[in-house]
Amino acid sequence: MPKSPSYNLFRCYIWLINTIGSATRPISREEIDRKWAHNISLNPDGENCIPERTFHHWRHACEELFQVNIVCQRSRSGGSYYIENATDIKENSLRQWLISTFAVNDLISEAQHIKNQILFEEIPSGQRFLTTIIEALCDKKVLAMQYRAFYQKEPFTTMISPLCVKVFKQRWYVLALREGLDKPRIYGLDRIHSLEITDNTYEMPKDFDAADYFASIYGISDATKEPEPVELRVSAKTADYLRSLPLHTSQREIERTDTHSVFRFFVVPSFEFKQELLTHGANLEVLSPAWLRKEFADEAAKISKLYSKK
Repeated sequence: MPKSPSYNLFRCYIWLINTIGSATRPISREEIDRKWAHNISLNPDGENCIPERTFHHWRHACEELFQVNIVCQRSRSGGSYYIENATDIKENSLRQWLISTFAVNDLISEAQHIKNQILFEEIPSGQRFLTTIIEALCDKKVLAMQYRAFYQKEPFTTMISPLCVKVFKQRWYVLALREGLDKPRIYGLDRIHSLEITDNTYEMPKDFDAADYFASIYGISDATKEPEPVELRVSAKTADYLRSLPLHTSQREIERTDTHSVFRFFVVPSFEFKQELLTHGANLEVLSPAWLRKEFADEAAKISKLYSKK
């Protein structure tokens, strides 16, 4: 399936910001053009350089899209470019993920002879709708969406004003204000049937911060509920996994022995959080809060009853 012009243009933006950002020193236009000439994925015709007007259009688009400052360092031999606030990208997980993911995809496209040795997890509908949503976010445009949740028999059509996008467990989601509703709703991109940018514009809520909105939850649901302390006792082996890849930014190890560890979280016990805990089976025990411990005990009883049947 051929990629849309907007998708390919977005890849060019990613390529430029990654080319400048990955350089160990300010990179000259000549070096950028040299790398462009060898990029068979984005530049199949082998053009020797990026036209000056096109280069600055991409540069300004990168600055607006990723909130970075691409600075031109003047010298007698010409100009070199670097990202002034590169630290901001590293501290913003979404921007870093987008840049690194598209950059790796292009790298793999150029290394076709080893493509069967690099395996990825597929993210449904990511490429199909993600670029449209990002365009709408940039231009503050309302989207006309046809959507069907898993529990619905038929899709419905509505207007949404996107606030942010988030990836979780191989699925992309968009948080948006929906026509007629006063609170944001989350929508899975894999459940979208169609999505079109309209001519209508919207204002981003002044007090909205995407990171703050999801700060207290694991996953994408229950973001409006209040967080609470959660303590878990896990086996020593499971503790190694949690140390190497924390479930949540609030995770703290408060007890450690040769056989087990206790971790404390300050989080909303969302559906996704509870599902993740269940994947560890008997290697994980909920200590508190009491209501969550009882919920897991009830679930364990159901599982035990299910497997005790002959």
